[in-house]
Amino acid sequence: MLNEIAQDAETRMKKSADALVDNFKKIRTGRAHPSILETVQVPYYGSDVPLSQVANISVEDARTLSIVPWEKPMVPVIEKAIMKSDLGLNPSTSGENIRVPMPALTEETRKGYIRRARAEAENARIAIRNIRRDANGDLKDLLKEKEITEDDERRGEDRVQKLTNQFVAEVDKLLEQKEADLMEI
Repeated sequence: MLNEIAQDAETRMKKSADALVDNFKKIRTGRAHPSILETVQVPYYGSDVPLSQVANISVEDARTLSIVPWEKPMVPVIEKAIMKSDLGLNPSTSGENIRVPMPALTEETRKGYIRRARAEAENARIAIRNIRRDANGDLKDLLKEKEITEDDERRGEDRVQKLTNQFVAEVDKLLEQKEADLMEI
């Protein structure tokens, strides 16, 4: 019983940390990286699909992404989808290639992105603490039903707290790395 509760908590905490990594990918740094365009959806034969499913995205240089659509008629559609996204990017077309220059980050936009990263990290910490609360609630329920002893409950709570501390530290480390990336010129 105790192992199941701890393993469930660990799995859910890991998912929270993974979700934070995904959210951090959406916060762009000054460098060009294909993951910046992961959220862009393109209308394709009546349904919206991710940009990566209709074109090849590559890094041309440190500040430019190159997009090569698999079908020539998709060029204006992709360009429009990138402009409509809330990424603040302005693509330029040359024949079948679409170039997306990354604008240099100003001090103000860097601070805004750092605030956003801190908010995402705090949301991850809150999720992890909520998982701890749920696990401790499950342990208390087992104690009430007399399926475990008080010592077992205490051991289970200690184990869940160690997991919580471990994942909160991981979130802090991820935030520190993202802040360093954002402040890099």
